[in-house]
Amino acid sequence: MTLLEQMTQLAQRAKTASRELARLTTAEKNRLLTAMAGAIEAGAATIKRANELDMEAGAKAGLSTAMLDRLRLDDKRIAGMAKGLREVAALPDPVGRVLAERERPNGLKLQKISTPIGVVAIIYESRPNVTADAASLCFKSGNATILRGGKEAWHSNQAIAGTLIDAGRRANPAFPEFAIQVVPVTDREAIPALLSLTQYVDLCMPRGGEGLIRAVTECSKVPVIKHYKGVCHVFVDADADLNMAEEIVVNAKTQRPGVCNAAETLLVDRAIAATFLPRIDRRLAEQRVQLRTDEVSRAVLSSGQCVSQPAQEADWSTEYNDYILNVRVVDGVKAAVDHINRYGSAHSDSIVTRNEAHAKCFLNEVDSATVYWNASTRFTDGGEFGMGAEIGISTDKIGARGPMGLEELTSYKWLGLGTGQIRY
Repeated sequence: MTLLEQMTQLAQRAKTASRELARLTTAEKNRLLTAMAGAIEAGAATIKRANELDMEAGAKAGLSTAMLDRLRLDDKRIAGMAKGLREVAALPDPVGRVLAERERPNGLKLQKISTPIGVVAIIYESRPNVTADAASLCFKSGNATILRGGKEAWHSNQAIAGTLIDAGRRANPAFPEFAIQVVPVTDREAIPALLSLTQYVDLCMPRGGEGLIRAVTECSKVPVIKHYKGVCHVFVDADADLNMAEEIVVNAKTQRPGVCNAAETLLVDRAIAATFLPRIDRRLAEQRVQLRTDEVSRAVLSSGQCVSQPAQEADWSTEYNDYILNVRVVDGVKAAVDHINRYGSAHSDSIVTRNEAHAKCFLNEVDSATVYWNASTRFTDGGEFGMGAEIGISTDKIGARGPMGLEELTSYKWLGLGTGQIRY
C-alpha cells in the first residue's frame, strides 16, 4: 500500500466515524470521556514508560532543556490530561445550539444550528498531552480526529491514543471505531498526502514551532487554522506597581519558557527604567535568563547579573522558547504599542499599569488575539479560559481567534421549517 493509499484509508475511516459520532447523545459522549479519563489514570505507568523512551531519544538527539520539558510526562501532567477529559465532559455540548432564528413574512421559519465540522487533522510536535486534549475536544464536538504528533513523542502519543481508544471500545459498543486515529507512520510525506484529501478532511490545525506551521500551511489543500509563532510582550508602564510588574515578568518568561504564550520581550517605560531594570535583572538572574538588550537598557544594566548581549534587529521578532528575553526601553504606551504591532506575532501581550487611560490605549490598539492588563501572558490557554482542554491558539482574523475550545470546533447550518411555502 502506498503512502497516499494509507492516508486515504485513514481519512475515509475518519469521515465514516464522523457520521457515526453524530448519532451519539450528549450523555453517551460524556460517559465515554469520563471512561477515558479513568483509563488515563489507570494507565499512568504504561504512559510514563512510553514517555521515558521518547525522553531518552530526545536527550540523545540534543533537544534543548525547554523542548525536553515540553516532551516530559510526569504524574502531574498525566493527572492533568485526565482532569482535562473530565472538564470537557462537564462542559455544555456545543452541537445543536440555536445560534439564531427568525420568521419571514411568508411564515417560513429559519434556524441557524451549530454542527460538527467533520474530520479534523491535528499536526503537532513535542507535547504529547496534546493527544488527549485534541481527541477529547474533537470527540465532544462531534468531530473525528486524525492525530499526527512529532516523531520525538512517537511512543508517548501511541500510548495515550491507544488508551483512549481502548477505553471507548470497552465503555460503549457504539463508540465509533475510527473516531480517534493516529497517523501510523513518521514519514514527513504523510502530512501533504493527508492534507491533499479535501473530500475527506475538513480542517487542519497545526500546533508547534513556526517551521512546522509554515510547512503545513504551505502544503495543505484543506483549510488551516494557525498561529505561526508566539512573540509575546510585557510592557511595564511608568505608572506600574513595580512589585506586581516583577512577578508578572518573571512568571511570563520563566514559568514555562518553551510554550507559545511565554514572554519573549520586555518593554519598559523610560521614566522607570533606571529603577525597574536592576530589580528585574536580579530576579531573572536567579532563573538564569539571558538578556538581549537595546542601547538604553544595556547602559542601565552595565553591571547587571544576567548574562546579556546587544539585541539584533532579528531578535525583536524571535520566538526563543528558552530562557532568553529581549529588553527595550520605550517612551510611553504609544511607543510600546508601535513596537508590539511591528514585531509581535498577534498572540498575547500585556501591560502592567495603574493608569486606566494607558491600559485602555494598550488594550484597544495592540492588534493581538489576547491582550492583558495587569496579568501574565501565560493565561492564554484553553484551560485557563474555562474552555477545558484546548485544541490550539489562532492568530487568524477570519474564524476562530485566540484559545480554541469546543465552540470553535463547530460550524453551522440553516434549517428552513415551512408549511408549503414556494418562491414567486
